[in-house]
Amino acid sequence: MRPAPATRPPPGRLTLPRTAPRIPRYNAKERDTSVASKNVLHLTDASFPSEVLQSDGPALVDFWAEWCAPCRMIAPAIDALADEYAGRVKIGKIDIEQDRDVAMKYGIEGIPTLLLFKGGELRNKLVGLQDKRVLKEAIEKLLNE
Repeated sequence: MRPAPATRPPPGRLTLPRTAPRIPRYNAKERDTSVASKNVLHLTDASFPSEVLQSDGPALVDFWAEWCAPCRMIAPAIDALADEYAGRVKIGKIDIEQDRDVAMKYGIEGIPTLLLFKGGELRNKLVGLQDKRVLKEAIEKLLNE
């Protein structure tokens, strides 16, 4: 029997080329926690009760995380709605990686999750990537209640 050529690995063994690219490591210190629109509130566990629960008006809260691709995809729609409904609806985002208590209280299991409140009471819950039109309809329904 002939030996296998030197360029092939022995049967049953997998070898990677020595020049395999390195996967960059996630660095939490380098996260961008900025919010694009000036009308979007940056909510925390501490500010949530005063900004949302003790508010008489309607509020939309986006539960998100930096690493969540659908969260980044819905962000422009959230920003646009915050600008459109400025002064009528509070629209805020809460990072579930930094502020977990509110997410746990409302049973957030998947993100993005959007909760709609009116008078401090939960009125609607939308889970997953939503079209701007769907969000707008939910806000209009909340305003007309």
